[in-house]
Amino acid sequence: MKLPPARLSAFLAKPDAAIRAALFYGPDAGLVRERADRLAAAIVPDRKDAFRIADLAAAAVAADPARLHDEAAALSLSGGRRLVRVRDAGDGVGALFQRFLDDPPPGDSVTVVEAGELAQRSSLRRAFEGAQNAAAIACYSDDRRALEELVREVLGARGIEISGEALAYLAQHLGGDRLLSRGEIEKLALYVGDKGKVTLAEAMDSVGDSAQLDLDDVVFAAAEGDAPALERALTRALQEGEMPVSVLRALMRHFQRLHLTQARIEDGMSEEEALRSLRPPLFFKLQDRIRRQLRLWPERRARQALELLLQAELSAKRSGPPPDAICRDVLLRIARRAGEAARR
Repeated sequence: MKLPPARLSAFLAKPDAAIRAALFYGPDAGLVRERADRLAAAIVPDRKDAFRIADLAAAAVAADPARLHDEAAALSLSGGRRLVRVRDAGDGVGALFQRFLDDPPPGDSVTVVEAGELAQRSSLRRAFEGAQNAAAIACYSDDRRALEELVREVLGARGIEISGEALAYLAQHLGGDRLLSRGEIEKLALYVGDKGKVTLAEAMDSVGDSAQLDLDDVVFAAAEGDAPALERALTRALQEGEMPVSVLRALMRHFQRLHLTQARIEDGMSEEEALRSLRPPLFFKLQDRIRRQLRLWPERRARQALELLLQAELSAKRSGPPPDAICRDVLLRIARRAGEAARR
């Protein structure tokens, strides 16, 4: 079954007794690992308990299908539910898990499976989503609200306060990978110290612009028509592990803000008022660049760019050209349009 988001926290803290397996998948590998770890800890608090935990690679399961059944059927010598973890899964083990869930081994073991991004037609997703004794949990990059909650959680544990400006800055510059975001916030907490206070200056000094794996460089180079800078930034981001769909979504969020700003201006707001109305607030160092981009992307052209990006995301999720190639092609097309507008 697909686990509704409203049930996620309760499920991770105390999984249903009827659930025999859980699949965590999506483009945010850090969030996949964090949620899988939380569920695993709820089943077996001591992650070093070799009598209750079996850790398998998906390739090993594919090579020896009987091993998954045997590990899940094994008895826990120390009592409690047994945990089987399967990492790096994909559609190569989709049929195997379909059989496993159709006829689970005796006992009450739980199998926790980690996977990357899976298409809607993925056999592995279908196996988990169609089973009543399993849960499928999508793990997408944190949105602004989730990032703000993460910041408050990590800093609050050390009694650290944070200003509204600093919180908005972090929500804008973190994301893409939950573990990287958490690491950046923990670094900031060490920088400020327990019971301190994070101001905008301290957030900028500690986190800087690198926390989002240079996605800002990709986004601004595309929107401003700087094709050479786009090539460099996009290559670097993909080499550092950024998913093509995450890049496309980052650019979509940016163009949604441009489009919204243009629509408000057409409704009678001044440019300054429209920029001030954006949420999260626009970082002051970016305001001049956004003003220039508004000249390049009037409302109609910004809407067309959004349509291109949406089609590219849909194409990247289907079988066909590699997602990297689709992403690079549409970003260069957008950069060329911006470049043409700038030369007029």
